[in-house]
Amino acid sequence: MLSTEEAGVLTNYDVVARRAMESLFRTLENFSEGTIVVDAQARVVWINKRYATRFGFEDPQKAIGLDCEKVVPNSLLREVVETGKPILLDLMETRQDPMIVIRLPIRDDAGNCVGAVGFALFDELKTLTPLFAHYDRIREELASAHRSLEQTRRAKYTFASFIGNCAATLEVKRLARLAAQSDAATLLLGETGTGKELLAHAIHAASSRATRPLVSVNVAAIPDTLLEVEFFGAAPGAYTGAERKGRKGKFELADGGTLFLDEIGDMPLILQSKLLRAIQEQEIEPIGSNRLIPVDVRIIAATSADLPALVEAGKFRADLYYRLNVLPIALPPLRERQLDLLPLVYSLLDEICSRIERHVPVLTQAALQLLGQYHWPGNVRQLRNVLERMVVTQEGREVDEDRIAFLLGISLPSAPVAVVEAAAVAPAAGEAATSPAAALGYADAMARFEAHYLVTALGQHAGNVATAAASVGLSRAAFYKKLSAHKSAGLINDRNLLVGG
Repeated sequence: MLSTEEAGVLTNYDVVARRAMESLFRTLENFSEGTIVVDAQARVVWINKRYATRFGFEDPQKAIGLDCEKVVPNSLLREVVETGKPILLDLMETRQDPMIVIRLPIRDDAGNCVGAVGFALFDELKTLTPLFAHYDRIREELASAHRSLEQTRRAKYTFASFIGNCAATLEVKRLARLAAQSDAATLLLGETGTGKELLAHAIHAASSRATRPLVSVNVAAIPDTLLEVEFFGAAPGAYTGAERKGRKGKFELADGGTLFLDEIGDMPLILQSKLLRAIQEQEIEPIGSNRLIPVDVRIIAATSADLPALVEAGKFRADLYYRLNVLPIALPPLRERQLDLLPLVYSLLDEICSRIERHVPVLTQAALQLLGQYHWPGNVRQLRNVLERMVVTQEGREVDEDRIAFLLGISLPSAPVAVVEAAAVAPAAGEAATSPAAALGYADAMARFEAHYLVTALGQHAGNVATAAASVGLSRAAFYKKLSAHKSAGLINDRNLLVGG
């Protein structure tokens, strides 16, 4: 049992402690921009007039009983109440200037958190000027990064970027232009490297959503455990390591624009139902949240997989397949676009050489022949890779078939290659058509084919060299140079060339 003297000491200690706390509260309250106190449900139980006025409440009593976030936007007092942990010297954004805030939990005698108090320090404190200057600089850098990010979420390609004029390519462009006029889900099908992502950009660029974001997600490149967060986002503190302010998913980032789902066939079955619901209902529910967020998103999906076979095998939901397959567009492989090979080669070479500031190499007819014979399992992506390696490693201006064979990793046949069919070769001016057995080497046959190809393009564009060159993927100068060379070789005469350009 305590003596009278010991009891007096404890009583005096309690009084001093209580007065110290009261003094600390008054000091912080007097020297701060504002003070707010909330209960265990994060509802306002007290707020001083200065702070209430700052947030539009002329009468502080009107703020009593409201959720703290409705009174002070960006408030984190609810987090303090739920975790029982203080948040010291934090920066809080307001409609005016940012402020330094201190948030402390309030505990009962048993140590339970029964509320929280927040002090917003004066934003004009001179001692905080360097901190605010640093914060303003970071905020400006962040705004600049956001602007750059918005630029990256714009379409990088148009239909003009999809080079080629063969029948299969023209059909793909026709269907894609129809898709651009609609908000219906579009499914791009084709082998890897056929240009599915390029076509998705072109569809978005030609659509009414062109000024809104284009957000791409490569399903195959994201671990299954992160896909749900990537698509739908997460509420603040939804899981260990989650961002304090939460995270927006790709659906929310693409709101008003287009969401491109690449390699959709690799999506885990368990997430397909949630994706289907988001597409059908146009609303998402972030992880750890009970709040539904409406979104306005146009879906373009792409895959190199056989989706009907996956549906049959039970690895892809049939209802999701039907939802995505409203406007299917099948992109042909490069081996089925032989007439597009030359324009693609010229276009890619011009782009590559311009980017790395190299002269465009000259490919011999035998080299072009070998490129045309190759089956291109990697399609246009592989063609670009081969041409870029050729440009980077080439020492002279001329590239022969041996060099192309080395780059492709193949051996040249010992027997001469058969010439192309006569139907694909245009006879020289004034010369009668010959049979397939005519004594032409492949180089001569390819030269005749190219001369015919260029003259046909010129005729299709009423003699305008600039537009004809663009249609086959050549620069105007390169087009003129090739016409001149074929004219000198006697493959083109003045009657073949149209006036203009």
